[in-house]
Amino acid sequence: MRAMSVVEDFALRLALPKGRMQQGVVALLEGAGVGVRLSDRSYRPKVNLPDTTTKVLKPQNIIEMLHVGSRDVGFAGADWVRELDANIVELCDTELDPVQLVAAAPKGLLLDGAWPKRRIVVASEYERLTRAWITEQRLDAVFLRSYGATEVFPPEDADCIVDNTATGSTLRENGLTIVAELLRSSTRLFASPRALEIPHKRAAIEGLVLVVNSVLEARKRVMLELNVSAEALTRVIEVLPCMREPTISPLSGGAAFAVKSAVPRDSLPTLIPALKARGGTDIVVSKLTQIVA
Repeated sequence: MRAMSVVEDFALRLALPKGRMQQGVVALLEGAGVGVRLSDRSYRPKVNLPDTTTKVLKPQNIIEMLHVGSRDVGFAGADWVRELDANIVELCDTELDPVQLVAAAPKGLLLDGAWPKRRIVVASEYERLTRAWITEQRLDAVFLRSYGATEVFPPEDADCIVDNTATGSTLRENGLTIVAELLRSSTRLFASPRALEIPHKRAAIEGLVLVVNSVLEARKRVMLELNVSAEALTRVIEVLPCMREPTISPLSGGAAFAVKSAVPRDSLPTLIPALKARGGTDIVVSKLTQIVA
């Protein structure tokens, strides 16, 4: 590996994914206040983080570069970490771009769940994971490397494929049925172990993780506010979820209270009727952008 210049070594080297992951990652960063200026012709976007250089790369390359230490931190899919057996550190799961890595084959290839009694061809971009699955299943199989559009291989050029899928629709459109799930993946933030050993880089990475997690937490919650009489306050608090304790403020006159709490978004369908039944009034729900506990 080439020697790093003093400027490069001091700067935090951030990698952003190319392709379908990019939009979600950029929106996540911008929600955290990290502006990203992208250009169709440049692979080096600008970010408003001090002493940070940024490059857009394919997720597979991000994993490889974090592994060798030429990038310090970056977003990529967990499936490629497993495939490349990379020595990197997972910092957080954004839960963006959830996919399954599956084996899929044309309908009728398996008879009563059994593979045909002949050698089969399995095509995939994921060589390491596919070969491990072939061994685990004790299949008489030949591995065939694909370079994208793996779903078009069967039935003429392969009997089975191993590929990632979000909904399974592309597989179905090509006459394929999922026969096994190898793993589940999503877009995650990873770091190079080498970068975490350098104090100023570790501090910058921890700051990035903090603000990214603040957006992820805010996406799961909403701010719920309501008014309640003094007599009904205890009943309302009993069913009100909160991160620690709700904020309670007396209203003018002291006969009632304003209550505020960041509650799980998915609790609203049952929570709002329960609060109303226990005496809550003037219920207002608002969106949160960041939460730092």
